[in-house]
This record gives sequence, C-alpha cells and structure tokens, in this order.
Amino acid sequence: MYALELWQYALIALGAFLVGMGKGGLPGVGNLTVVLMALALPAKASVGILLPILISADIIAVLAYRRHADWRYIWKLGPWMIVGILLGYLVFSRVDDGQVRFLIGFILLSMTGVHFYRKWLRRHASEEDTLPQHPVFIGGTGIIGGFATMIANAAGPVAALYFIASGLPKYAYIGTSAWFFLLVNLFKVPFMVDLQIIDLESIRFSASFMLFSVIGAVITPFIVKHINQKLFEFLIWFFVIVGGLKLIIP
Repeated sequence: MYALELWQYALIALGAFLVGMGKGGLPGVGNLTVVLMALALPAKASVGILLPILISADIIAVLAYRRHADWRYIWKLGPWMIVGILLGYLVFSRVDDGQVRFLIGFILLSMTGVHFYRKWLRRHASEEDTLPQHPVFIGGTGIIGGFATMIANAAGPVAALYFIASGLPKYAYIGTSAWFFLLVNLFKVPFMVDLQIIDLESIRFSASFMLFSVIGAVITPFIVKHINQKLFEFLIWFFVIVGGLKLIIP
C-alpha cells in the first residue's frame, strides 16, 4: 500500500506500541500515537490506518476488564458521541490532507488542555464532586468527543473527563472506557469505509503493525514498575504538544 522509508515504519510501529501501552495502563500515550501516525503518513490516511490498530487494542482491554464496566455511563454518553461522529464525518468528507493535519493538531492541543484541566479538578476535589451530571454537560462532552474521535481518533481525554467527573472507581473506569471505545471505534468503521480511507488493503497494512500494539499492552505492567511516572508523563505530553504544533504550523 505504501512504500515506507525506515523512519516512517519506525514511527508507525512506535505509535502502535504506544496504543498498547495506553490500553495497558499508561494514560495519555494515545495522543502521541495520533501525532506519530499523522507525521508518518498522509493525514487522512493515517486516521484510517490507526483505527484497526486501536480496535485490536480495545479488544484486549475488553477481554481483561470486561466485568468492570458500568453500562449506565456508556448509555448516557454514547448517543451524544454518535452525534459528534456524524458531524465529524460531514467535515472529514469536505477537507483535504492539509486541513486534516491542522484539525488533528488543533484537536490534540485541545485534548492536552482537557488533560491538564482534569488534573486540576483532581487537586480540587470539591469542585470535581460538584461538577453536575447535567444533560448539557453530558451532551457537550459527547459531541466534542465524537467529533474528535472521527477526525483524529483522539477522544480519550474528553471521555475520561466525563467518566472521572462521574466518580467511577479505578477498575470501573478502566472497564467502562474499554467497552466504550471498542463500541465507538467499531461504529466509526462504516463511515471510514464510505470515506475510502479504510479498505481491505489498508486493513492488511494496519494488521502488520498490530503485533506492536499487543506487545505494548502485555509489557506495560512491567514497564510501569521501573520508570519514573511523572517524568514519563511529562515527556509524553511534551512530545504531544511539539507534534501538535508541528501539524498546525507548516
């Protein structure tokens, strides 16, 4: 499908590996994957190539945490996420690679802002506890997340903001997120096919990198024990910001 140079292959393989690490318990790395894919491949194609890799990692996460999901929150957020996906589909069909690169960069930087807002909420527990489970909040979160996931496969921080605000305990959060993103990513496939950025050839191309995702998911628990978590997270978000700016600024 693509005649890859070594640096492109390395970026895609690293991106797939980071997908697995994200599903294996290191939040935040998924956004760096989006950057790496968009730098290694044409922007629109990168979205379609990444999706099957994400689904393979989602399946592993669901198999591991399938019993911990709280489906109430999936049913609340899911319909609004669908609205956002449909909006993203309409936009995606009307933009070129350069515009998609800009949108991916803009979304990633916005998601970075959401991530640090979440951290601020955690430090101010009273504010987090009073964050209302209001239809406007749920609807806005779902629509923004759906748009972000359709354009850039980057809805993680938005959905996490909702799940965390809902007060889900650790394993319920992981299990609910695993099921939620598997269903969302599967729902996106027909739209990606219609946009002609996913076909049998692209799926075969994606499949050639799925092993890296599986390896990432399997070894992450061992990696976590031997790294400085704060330093690791700092580096991840640093490169996300740099990569996002690179996608926005020609």
